[in-house]
Amino acid sequence: MFLFSNKCLHVNGVQMTINESELIQKEITVRNVRLTAEVLETRRASIRWLALSLGILNPGESRLGALAVLDALVHFQFVKKTDPGVKEMMEYIGSNWEPINEKTLRYHLLRFKKMGIVENGQGTFCFKKPGIGDRFDALIWSAGLFNSDYKEISEKIGEVVRSIQEKGTHA
Repeated sequence: MFLFSNKCLHVNGVQMTINESELIQKEITVRNVRLTAEVLETRRASIRWLALSLGILNPGESRLGALAVLDALVHFQFVKKTDPGVKEMMEYIGSNWEPINEKTLRYHLLRFKKMGIVENGQGTFCFKKPGIGDRFDALIWSAGLFNSDYKEISEKIGEVVRSIQEKGTHA
């Protein structure tokens, strides 16, 4: 018989400790942030709103480097409709924000990649491509951004709830 309690798994009366952090495959933070007129007034306010919504920033954080990298990605994908390399991103950020060193830029790109927001290949970077549709269309991109992740998570949650349902009220 299997039984979980306080991070322990009990199997046939033997207690085994479970490292829950090792079970986590991926974390996704998406926030439903109120969209006000002030958010749409300036590009920087819009980029900050996007960063909060995507979980890149937490409320109260400033991290200008992360905002600058996000802005560069938005600029190249949705305005220029191209995939930039590190050099192009550094030039854009240097002329629109403050100069950024390559190590900091790569740090933020790697962080965005681990979050599942950015992909790279052949020396260029872009936002994660939607499963279907034009990746340069902002609405299609945003609609497909986390679909596969949420589908997988949803299926696992459903499986666990079904398992609980089948067990009834028995521990």
